[in-house]
Amino acid sequence: MGRVEFIAMMAFLMALNALAIDIMLPGLPQIGASLDVQNENHHQYVVSAYLIGFGIAQLFYGPIADRFGRRRPMLFGLGIYVLSSLVVVLVPSFGTLLALRFIQGIGSAATRVITVSIVRDVYGGRQMAEVMSLIMMVFMVIPVVAPGTGQVIMMFGHWHWIFVFMAAAALAVGLWMYLRLPETLHPEDVRSFTAKSIVQGFRIVLTERVALCYTIASTFIFGALFGFINSAPQIYLGIYGLGALFPVAFAAVALFMALSSFVNARLVGRFGMRRLSHASLLGFIAINSVWLLIQILGPQPMPFPLFIVFFALAMFQFGWIGSNFNSLAMEPLGHVAGTASSVLGFMGTVGGSLIGAIIGQAFDGTALPLVAGFFTVSLIGLVFVLIAERGQLFRPHNKPV
Repeated sequence: MGRVEFIAMMAFLMALNALAIDIMLPGLPQIGASLDVQNENHHQYVVSAYLIGFGIAQLFYGPIADRFGRRRPMLFGLGIYVLSSLVVVLVPSFGTLLALRFIQGIGSAATRVITVSIVRDVYGGRQMAEVMSLIMMVFMVIPVVAPGTGQVIMMFGHWHWIFVFMAAAALAVGLWMYLRLPETLHPEDVRSFTAKSIVQGFRIVLTERVALCYTIASTFIFGALFGFINSAPQIYLGIYGLGALFPVAFAAVALFMALSSFVNARLVGRFGMRRLSHASLLGFIAINSVWLLIQILGPQPMPFPLFIVFFALAMFQFGWIGSNFNSLAMEPLGHVAGTASSVLGFMGTVGGSLIGAIIGQAFDGTALPLVAGFFTVSLIGLVFVLIAERGQLFRPHNKPV
């Protein structure tokens, strides 16, 4: 398999996760109305239930992938994703829908954990950061097209067809992987699947200062993104009344993130992961502080063009933070890549989804909780990066301890 096909396949595997979230955002009001959900904020549970299942299951896929390889666990997870998506068509209640979303998240967790493990099997260091940036660039095509796709599906059919579309997409990507991707786990890295081995692997990951602190920092930063995803329909449709333009606004910001990932891929080999991610984190804090100040002191609601400019600028910085922080966390853990991806993914997803749920549930008819959430998590992220780097930013490499 060539490099281009490899990057495309990894991107589309990871994109199944984004698809499961973004394609239904325009349909949340219709889903709530169809299943008699009275509280508008409860629509967000459709996203939260998926993310919780997605996060918890990551703890299991890593050790399994380190013992049995990458292919079989990935195909198993894709099978769960496809079946749970199809069963949603028969869902009788909102509670059942949430249960199936939780199960869908369990299947989708394989696409996150094992994809990162596969990339780490093949690449390391700045090369991994470059490849992950290119994967993220392709991955970000999904938030560009998914909300519009969901809206088009609902123009011609019921919201259930959104889940049929997800099942078809996962089936197609799974078939592509089955036919083209060889096993990437090196024989010398196979770990036994015993309680002792698993606990030892978890201990290796959780006692690695740099990996742990970058994961916690990433968790808080991703919490802001999850907070936006939860409250996006209420902000775009409720506050700004975008209607059919909702997917366009969503896509515009996603394009900024895709551009950011492309630029990062071109620069990371020259400047390194630390210099780029530390600069972008400081930029993220600066943009969020000005955004929050204007949100508090300016006109209410903030004019939409100004809101979307600040949001896009923040997300451009986010594009540099995400892939580099992930690569920095994985870099010292190549010998336990599956378990590392599992533990770090669990922390990032469950922690991020809980933080995002807090931000989303704080929605009060204004964008203030979202903007304040962005500012707060960026400061917390900086604290953990400073702990990881022993107080010194922008160093190309850690000095020996």
